[in-house]
Amino acid sequence: MGLPPLPESAIDLDVFAADWRAAVELSGAALVRSGSTKPGYAAEMIRMIEKHGPYVVIAPGLALAHARPGPQVISNGLSVVTLKEPVRFGHAHNDPVRVVLGLAIAESGAHLAAVAAVANIFNDSSAIDQLAAATTAAEVQQIMGVTPS
Repeated sequence: MGLPPLPESAIDLDVFAADWRAAVELSGAALVRSGSTKPGYAAEMIRMIEKHGPYVVIAPGLALAHARPGPQVISNGLSVVTLKEPVRFGHAHNDPVRVVLGLAIAESGAHLAAVAAVANIFNDSSAIDQLAAATTAAEVQQIMGVTPS
């Protein structure tokens, strides 16, 4: 499995979040807008971070929020949220976060493959800065390597 769909409706640029929970809520709201998840998915993502710590902060300035497949997931999807002001997740090395990706995967077997596909984008270390500076959804889709929808 490659990258999940990233429609324009799942992209939120230069928005304010008071803290990491609000940032994850924004990524969840973008997944809801795109039709990938139900509103409760953001709470699932927050619960995972509360339980397991800031493991979702996968690179300097970048968080990949996600939860397990379940009834809150309608279909595979990805969201991108860039923050006006970075927030701290509590990660020792990769805080503060400027870009929050939301990932929803419907079937458990595809979860790791989707995470790997997303992580591959960030083998290019400039991708996070490019996303943080993006001003249009089309620009975000180009950086993420997805076809605009």
